[in-house]
Amino acid sequence: MKITFLGLGIMGSRMAINLIEKGAELTIWYRNQGATKVFENRGVTIATSAHEAVKEADIVFSMLSNPEAVEAIFFGDEGILNAMKKGAIWADSSTVNPSFSRRSGEEAHTRGIRFMDAPVAGSKAVAAEGSLVFFCGAEKVVYETCLPYIEMMGSKGMHLGKVGQGAALKMLINVMLAQSMVIFSEAVLLGEKLDLDRDMLLSMLPNLPVIAPFTAHKAAAMRSGDFSDVHFPLEHMHKDVHLATVTAYAVGQPMYMANAAKELFASAKQAGKGRLDFGAIYGHLKES
Repeated sequence: MKITFLGLGIMGSRMAINLIEKGAELTIWYRNQGATKVFENRGVTIATSAHEAVKEADIVFSMLSNPEAVEAIFFGDEGILNAMKKGAIWADSSTVNPSFSRRSGEEAHTRGIRFMDAPVAGSKAVAAEGSLVFFCGAEKVVYETCLPYIEMMGSKGMHLGKVGQGAALKMLINVMLAQSMVIFSEAVLLGEKLDLDRDMLLSMLPNLPVIAPFTAHKAAAMRSGDFSDVHFPLEHMHKDVHLATVTAYAVGQPMYMANAAKELFASAKQAGKGRLDFGAIYGHLKES
């Protein structure tokens, strides 16, 4: 089976490496051709264009930054859906809103392409380990066809039903992730103002049952104030929370705290922290 991977950013490059190391017949393409140099001499085909990359593929995995990037590459008269062979599968691991995944499915269907939304849970370290969890929305046969390759990149695939359901679950997880980081940051900052030792707070609070365990992995950066080791960019977190609030508006569900978190991440992005790890929200709140 011929596999194509589009998107070699923080997560995508590590996912592609796992496919290579586990024997997939792989073609890769990325808009930034410089990012493909690490794949030279690794038994992988490096395409010079997206159309070339997908024309013979049985499955195309994509990991792109936002819905706009997906639309620009896949949709329209010049989009690469028109270059894919009939019956091929497009599995989109980009984090997008559920309505966009459903639209992707419709665009694919009109061209005889099968579609699955397959966003992932995990950081760049988890991607490198091949331990991602894939949230998948598709017909069962499409999911089962992709599963061997999902298992090369991740520890688990979850079939959640129809197209859009994978994107829906990923949205909930990232909303909680964003708000948990803000809550943790505010608690530490208040503790500091109350003359509690910051190192003690950063060591003790993540171990309490009232806070998300991932905060323990942010403690070193919070101690040093250096958020340049990017596991998940702040600008992407802002995008994800924004998509969640847009989706909530569409279905009539109030999202009081998520909207507040969205504005905090927007403010941090405006202050020049967008390319830093999303834990930089701590530094932004400290400076505010």
